[in-house]
Amino acid sequence: MSSPSSELVSANPSFTFIPLPELAILNHGSVGGFVTHCGWKSILEAVCAGVPMLGWPLYAEQKMNSVFLVEEMKAGLAVKLADEDGFVSAAELEERVTELMNSNKGEAVRERVRALREAAVVAKSEGGSAHFAMERLVNSFK
Repeated sequence: MSSPSSELVSANPSFTFIPLPELAILNHGSVGGFVTHCGWKSILEAVCAGVPMLGWPLYAEQKMNSVFLVEEMKAGLAVKLADEDGFVSAAELEERVTELMNSNKGEAVRERVRALREAAVVAKSEGGSAHFAMERLVNSFK
């Protein structure tokens, strides 16, 4: 059985699928923002790394996650889609990146993500809420 990446390569020899170490990239000090499809795991990883996001949802629950990311968490900015197929213009993407990196609104998002990162560190530490919840879950299997 072939891997999904080899199937993609063989189906289209001009396309190569290379999985990237998302966590390592997000935690690199030079990363100032993250364009995300708004999958929940990616959002959580970015928050834990303290990286503000530009939400570009493609389908399914990603649209709802984008709304939550931008309006409730205030940990990102929304990318405006050019059409219903999920395409975004280069000008729109440039505007959102500039807004995230060089505006008062972007600074507020970056400050909020830093605060969320600190809260995540506390939650994941021994005695924190996430640590406690995981401990309860593991104990429920005994």
